[in-house]
Amino acid sequence: MNGLKRLGIFFVALCLLAVPSTVKADDTKSAGTDAATIASELAKMREALADQQKQIALQQQEIEALRRQAIEQKNASAKSEEQAPRMIDAAMHTSSNPAPEAAAQPQAAEKPKESPLSLRIGSTDFTPGGFVDLTAFFRTAALGSGIGTNYGAVPYNNTIAGNMSEVRLTSQTSRLSMKVAGKYGANDMTGYFEMDFLGNDAANVYVVTNSHTPRVRHFWMDMKRGKWEILGGQTWSWLTPNRVGSGAMSTDVFTTLNVDPLFHVGLSLTRAAQFRVVYHPSEKFAFGVAVENPDQYVGAGEVIYPFAFNAALGSQLDAANLTTTPNMTPDIIAKTTYDTSFSGRHVHAEVAGLLTTVKIKIIPVGAFTWAPHSKMGGGIEAAANVEIVKNYRVLVNGFYSDGGGRYLLGLGPDAVIRPVVLGAGFDAIPSLVHSGAGLVGFEGQVTPKTLVGVYYGGAYFQRNAFIDLTSPLVIKPTIGFGGQNSPNAANRAIQEGTFDLTQTFWKNPQYGALQLVTQVSYVTRAPWYVPAGAPKNAHMVEAYTSLRYILP
Repeated sequence: MNGLKRLGIFFVALCLLAVPSTVKADDTKSAGTDAATIASELAKMREALADQQKQIALQQQEIEALRRQAIEQKNASAKSEEQAPRMIDAAMHTSSNPAPEAAAQPQAAEKPKESPLSLRIGSTDFTPGGFVDLTAFFRTAALGSGIGTNYGAVPYNNTIAGNMSEVRLTSQTSRLSMKVAGKYGANDMTGYFEMDFLGNDAANVYVVTNSHTPRVRHFWMDMKRGKWEILGGQTWSWLTPNRVGSGAMSTDVFTTLNVDPLFHVGLSLTRAAQFRVVYHPSEKFAFGVAVENPDQYVGAGEVIYPFAFNAALGSQLDAANLTTTPNMTPDIIAKTTYDTSFSGRHVHAEVAGLLTTVKIKIIPVGAFTWAPHSKMGGGIEAAANVEIVKNYRVLVNGFYSDGGGRYLLGLGPDAVIRPVVLGAGFDAIPSLVHSGAGLVGFEGQVTPKTLVGVYYGGAYFQRNAFIDLTSPLVIKPTIGFGGQNSPNAANRAIQEGTFDLTQTFWKNPQYGALQLVTQVSYVTRAPWYVPAGAPKNAHMVEAYTSLRYILP
């Protein structure tokens, strides 16, 4: 209102100035008085305008200060959120650490927009995934095992294969997956299926069309209700070390960053049919028991049976060529995991125990009835990974067993069969083989798009050999595992060192990512028996280069 009044006075002043000078004397006197009033009002208006300009300048300074403060608070909040300790759900939630298959399944720092490939039906989400892969691999020896390394059969340099190199291009490791998840009442349900093309190929698969055979990697269903969790299907054994919690997703499991589908020497793992029950007393702890598919395993040509029982034992123990092994009981594995954070750095620790059995049934020499014999074995697995600084972590795992060689990539036997004297004849009983393995690794997210991994691992299988009392020869041969004149495949120790590099060229949470994944490894093996003049060990260098487009 004061502004309008001043504008009115200003307008009147202009009108007065426009009055002709021929006015009467008393009018002139009145005009002089009004002019003085107007001048006074104009002075006041100038002062008011000056005050307003000062106020506007102050307000602009305050606005700029508030804007800067808001930016600083936003940056501080983002940094605090990034470094804040994270409570890890020890069930199935993926940690912020890259997984062994992180190259195949990268994770965004914040929740991305819903993938255009996702589909929701009712309250159930259907999310396809996987990656398209083209891999080239090279070896300094002609191993002949395809893209997966048969560590236990590296050829010696005094053989033709040991003096030949090999190279191959393949897309076999490409994967397709489907995750189905939903909440039904108090139950959180998750189903997962994953396949690749590393099945049993035809002998002529590389001649004209590379028609590789699909195979099942994972197929399981998980239900969480409160603090309890139940899983059934095929997935990683609980002897496979986790990166976080006790979950079954590959991103929660430590299998290195290798391209090699047989992963790395020193790991203990299988992917087997199983049923597990887990209790989560808190977000940090998980306790559970799993029943997993067994297999009485004696290795591929590594164990020699007693002469008198050779024919009977061939159908009872798996030499990597038998799918009908008559196992006695499932393998039982108990596992405990612990996850926490210190100053925003993730720490995971776990321990697992194995209970396994071997059983045979034979007719002893000199007897007329079947005699069953069984042996119970076991093992222990322990692992940990620690984020020493942001995005850099150390990982370590170890496994020792009496009868658990199958879990060490099948590189050694679970058991041998020992002949014993029975009256005037002979009987035979199972005898377990001691084995152990370990791996230590370092992984670092050097840049947002560059991930490196360095690993060293080894596996050891103890000798379990004896004289074959049942042999008709005058000079009784040594049988079992690792004795005199034992097969070349009876390995005492196998070691591998690896460097991995994953470079992400482009990534979009809605459309996937393009990556180059490389691996260079040195592998050496030493058998128990080395013939005169033969090399004491075999060694090989191998390299993988994989170009991958990862589905969102």
